[in-house]
Amino acid sequence: MNIKLGTVLTLEPATSEKAEKYRCKIVDSDHHSIYVDYPVDTISGRTVFLMDGTQLRVSYTEESKAAFAFQTEVLGKRKGQIPMIKLSYPGDSEIIKIQRRDFVRVVATLDISVQFEDEKYQFVTDDISAGGTAVVLNRPVKFNADDAVSLLIPLGFNNGDIKYVSTTAKVIRIFQRDSITLASLQFSDTDEVDKQQIVRYCFERQVMLRKKSRD
Repeated sequence: MNIKLGTVLTLEPATSEKAEKYRCKIVDSDHHSIYVDYPVDTISGRTVFLMDGTQLRVSYTEESKAAFAFQTEVLGKRKGQIPMIKLSYPGDSEIIKIQRRDFVRVVATLDISVQFEDEKYQFVTDDISAGGTAVVLNRPVKFNADDAVSLLIPLGFNNGDIKYVSTTAKVIRIFQRDSITLASLQFSDTDEVDKQQIVRYCFERQVMLRKKSRD
């Protein structure tokens, strides 16, 4: 297990409607689990009590300043000198390196609704990150670089949930790649909850693509 005792972890609920973050520290480990002290909400400072089975996203930073993340589940509690929560550990091979403050870009084909003035378009994405998306333009559009557009993006998750992200974006550029026309869009008014949903989607997508590449 590459992750070290004493490492400070940030936990984020995988299914919460709120952008919640908790801090805790690894105090023990075994082959397939890590044990952490009781998490504290980063905003309220209050201790958080997590139910068994709660799905979480874990992120942490090493001394090298590199950041990593993995998915975990609350497996139970353990008494000791301090109360501990037992979390599943997926193995070193499932740890994903986080790039550019979590704005990792993943290839994804998502239906997306784009509105510009009184025109509404239905496209699919080519990729997505918490900072923006590239959209495949299958028809002529009225918008150009520097224009503002409104977006509605449905995100499908591994547990079957579908979350709809509504945001605005700035058109960075419209360009050709081979025979495809794409628009690069930068999100400009994404609230923290929607941003965390996109981060969660990108993380799950990255895990899935990594597993596919191994098959």
